[in-house]
Amino acid sequence: MDDEIKVVAQNKKARHDYYIEDTYEAGIVLTGTEIKSIRAGKVNLKDSFARIKNGEVFLMNMHVSPYEQGNRFNHDPLRTRKLLLHKREINKLIGLTKEKGYALIPLKIYLKRGLAKIDLAVAKGKKLYDKREAMKKRDAQREIERAFRERQKL
Repeated sequence: MDDEIKVVAQNKKARHDYYIEDTYEAGIVLTGTEIKSIRAGKVNLKDSFARIKNGEVFLMNMHVSPYEQGNRFNHDPLRTRKLLLHKREINKLIGLTKEKGYALIPLKIYLKRGLAKIDLAVAKGKKLYDKREAMKKRDAQREIERAFRERQKL
């Protein structure tokens, strides 16, 4: 079976700001103009996060641009959207997010068999010194690779 996945948007800042503990695939409840905008790639996950209310998971601050041909049926770009997960997954997320420092952060939104899905991560926030340490490691690795390429050219 070919599950063609087309990544529409990614939250690149999430991996910089958080330690990713676990990920879940969730469906999103959308209106007609929202799915058209998402298919066109007009979505931004930068400041978005998920909350659990009354045993349901909701996605906050995900910006979906209004659809150009949407006239009066257009949606509010920053509206709260419900995420579709199995009950046991929601119960597991409730337990994980009760722990101090854990948050639900969307990593990417993609189309799978024509449906919009989101990768939701259970993440723990990094401190400033952790971010600096990660940057130092990345820079050192780049420097090693650069030196190796220079030696290969000789």
